[in-house]
Amino acid sequence: MSDMIEVIIDSIRVHLMTPNRIVVLKQVNTERYLTVWVGPYEAEAITIALQEVEKARPLTHDLLKNVFDAFNARVARVEITSLQDTTFYGNIVAEVDGTEINIDSRPSDAIAIAVRAHVPIFVDSDVMEVAGQLPDQDMPEASASPAKKTPPAPLTDEGNDRLSIFKDFIEKLDIDNPDDKPDSSSP
Repeated sequence: MSDMIEVIIDSIRVHLMTPNRIVVLKQVNTERYLTVWVGPYEAEAITIALQEVEKARPLTHDLLKNVFDAFNARVARVEITSLQDTTFYGNIVAEVDGTEINIDSRPSDAIAIAVRAHVPIFVDSDVMEVAGQLPDQDMPEASASPAKKTPPAPLTDEGNDRLSIFKDFIEKLDIDNPDDKPDSSSP
């Protein structure tokens, strides 16, 4: 095992603009983080295992762990081994009859296996050096004064005309008697 850094799963977050999720890995014993984009199904598989939710039938990652067990292979650890462009590469390390076997894997699948097998997750030190983030680097200085907000520009006549329909609607609401049904004969 080359220069590897142990990490734990800090959180799984939802990206609000896409269906993708982000697994946030935290370096053990320090505040350095690595964010890995994963698909929604992989994020769900990791979350289910983290929360130890019982499923009636095995999911794909449960099946793969069962295959390891059936062949007397022990998952020893999982690794994020490299970063090329914006793609992370992973590895599942298993031991069979005293021999270590490396199985190429997407990091999301490797993490899902690690959670089920209760094994450590490692990140190559070069990957962590390039893609790891320290919270202090992204936070603004506490002494920096907050930016002054400029008031919104006044509405144009066209904008006022477009909003007048809402004003008319609100004025017609009978707020004093909310349980009264509107008279269907009135315009």
